[in-house]
Amino acid sequence: MPNHKSAEKRVRQNAKRRARNRQVMSMIHTETKQAREAMVSGENVTDRFNDAIRALSRAAARGYLHRNTAARKISRLAKALHASQAAKA
Repeated sequence: MPNHKSAEKRVRQNAKRRARNRQVMSMIHTETKQAREAMVSGENVTDRFNDAIRALSRAAARGYLHRNTAARKISRLAKALHASQAAKA
């Protein structure tokens, strides 16, 4: 338990940030998972892929992810997309 006013405020701020970070990261995981599942099934692949890229880019722009982390995840998704399209062709 915090003993100072500033420590109490810090606890409130951390709780808000943690909740927001969990929400954003959950959205990113969901979008990337759906994109990978679409690559396997072959349905709505480009839409799911674009949604995942949009979520990653938005999280990086707002500071929830480091920009290099977002770029790495986008790159790996693109690589998986191209591999799945090459396998089906």
